[in-house]
Amino acid sequence: MLLRAWLLALSVLVTTAVVLWMLHHPRIGGLFHQHVPDRPKRRLFLAAVGFFLTFAVARSLAYAASRNFGPFHYVYIRGTHIHHLVWGILLLLAVGFAWLIEVGTGTASSSLLASRLMSLLYGVGAALTLDEFALWLYLRDVYWSPEGRSSIDATVIGVVFGALLLVGSSPFGVGSGGGQPQAIAFGMVGMNVILAVITFFKGKLTLGLLSVFVPLLG
Repeated sequence: MLLRAWLLALSVLVTTAVVLWMLHHPRIGGLFHQHVPDRPKRRLFLAAVGFFLTFAVARSLAYAASRNFGPFHYVYIRGTHIHHLVWGILLLLAVGFAWLIEVGTGTASSSLLASRLMSLLYGVGAALTLDEFALWLYLRDVYWSPEGRSSIDATVIGVVFGALLLVGSSPFGVGSGGGQPQAIAFGMVGMNVILAVITFFKGKLTLGLLSVFVPLLG
């Protein structure tokens, strides 16, 4: 029963180790810093790597478990189904605690290895948690039901926001005018986020995606 959990953990560990080992190589690390000179964007990129790889592995293992392929089964501890969002929440708490005590924050005084590790693990935790977003919303297991599409919608929203930050775009057009008061700018962002989320929940995925880029479209 625990094979799926062990495979997921092993996949995360191997992926993290491989990425860190590649970045430790002087040539690869140098190219990474050269093409992504901005430190926050480097951290976002590593988080995105952890996110996409973990999301793919988690979905694949969940599908195999739902079809009882070979040794793959859901994880139960004392009769309770342990969803992978539990591991994601624990991982996000661990990363948040590490950042609170200033471990891997990415500052000049912080360890480069710790910074890269925390960035990767944040992406891993976010993927495990968002992949079961529908469980937060409905408080029951709807992973493979029509309601489970909420998890995909939430993941798409997270990916879009991450992509916008990574490429340096200004979501919702905030900051392009340069003369708006900060309070008004934040208000516009907050309102557009709410409208985009509502649009996603109504099942209008395409319109929801467009509303992220076009203010008030949702």
